[in-house]
Amino acid sequence: MAFTLLLLELLILLSAASGASLAWLDGRHAVAAGNPYLSSLAFALVLLFSMSTLGMYQHHPREELRHTLIRIMPSFALGFALLSVLVHLVPAIHFGRAGSLVFGLGALGVLLARLVVYTSAQSGMLEERLILVGDGAIARECVELAADRLGLHQFNVVGCVAVAGEPRCVAQGLLLPAELSLLSLARQHEAREIVVTVGDRRNGAFPVRQLLECALGGVAVTDAAAFFEREACQIRIDSLQPSYLIFGGGFDQSFLRAGVKRCFDLLASGAICLLSLPVMLLTALCIRAEDGGPVFYRQERIGLHGRVFRVLKFRSMRVDAEGDGKPAWAASDDPRATRVGRWIRKLRIDELPQMLNVFQGEMSFVGPRPERGYFVEQLCRDVPYYNVRHSIKPGVTGLAQVRYQYGASVDDAVRKLQYDLYYVKNNSLFLDLLILIETVQVVLFGKGSR
Repeated sequence: MAFTLLLLELLILLSAASGASLAWLDGRHAVAAGNPYLSSLAFALVLLFSMSTLGMYQHHPREELRHTLIRIMPSFALGFALLSVLVHLVPAIHFGRAGSLVFGLGALGVLLARLVVYTSAQSGMLEERLILVGDGAIARECVELAADRLGLHQFNVVGCVAVAGEPRCVAQGLLLPAELSLLSLARQHEAREIVVTVGDRRNGAFPVRQLLECALGGVAVTDAAAFFEREACQIRIDSLQPSYLIFGGGFDQSFLRAGVKRCFDLLASGAICLLSLPVMLLTALCIRAEDGGPVFYRQERIGLHGRVFRVLKFRSMRVDAEGDGKPAWAASDDPRATRVGRWIRKLRIDELPQMLNVFQGEMSFVGPRPERGYFVEQLCRDVPYYNVRHSIKPGVTGLAQVRYQYGASVDDAVRKLQYDLYYVKNNSLFLDLLILIETVQVVLFGKGSR
């Protein structure tokens, strides 16, 4: 729904700006006011950025519509401030006397779009009904995802079909009668999709013929791995078959994608460096003043194709943090952190010097976070597919960083890997931009991670 809203509101903002400018300005004033089409594009992009920064495109399943509408006002206020700065920097971007009309029409259009989309969603018009094949642990997680409303779409699990050989993990009341075929159950309950959550599909109890009958009968049949990828932006390790990674598409590493990503890395890192330069100077002074120790900290990490490089960070821990020479997981409230270190870790300021690693080509701005060699050896041994994350450059920020908290154990590493695998498989410029926006939300407002 977030992507639908973004596209819809992009069209609304473009139409409002273009229509108001062209209707208000005649040819003589249009020259004085600048390029109306360039101004309209700038208006739409700045407003979308402002709304994204304040979390307008995040999925808030329990938030009332009035709270969402209230957040539009500070979003437009932020957009007005940013656009005012942009107008002074780029003379071609200007609305003349139509500025108030443009903002008014844009705000009205966004309000109406939100009202229509959210009202439709709450009424169940956009809700999808589905049936799960299997009643094990993966089926239970699908039911929990539907109940929490954290997925990309709203869906309702009408029931589960038990398959012999699986330990039951769902409530008895969710089980559907076994005497009916899957296609009959789907038509009876008006389900448009069947999600296969069975782990062992080699025994004779797996209903291959019935699933084929459903596919031929117009009912979509989806593997659990594809379902979690679509709804939760995760590639789940517990539901993953090796063939899914091989034949599932994605993993774009073409020359064009590499070139676009490198340009994005340089532009984003350069902009962050310029904007955060005062913050970095103040941080360096505070670190030095606290204990007189070094400002920066270099540490070996594993990068692209398993190559070792030295990552640069602001020092956030005591100088003797690993005096025993044994690596330890870093936690969000690590007792080894200094007073300054706790603040810069909380605000992610300690990561800013890694822009130098990006300029040197050792890292990307967005990608899986690089891990230390000691832990990589352990995780590659204990966690399936962990080494897949090393097929692209590590990042200063990433999907796992904005969707999950600090990793302080092997279990946390597994949960973060599910987001990393999704990014490696589906990485694109659009996804990089979304992660950049969510990173800003996490740093400035503490939003995004869950």
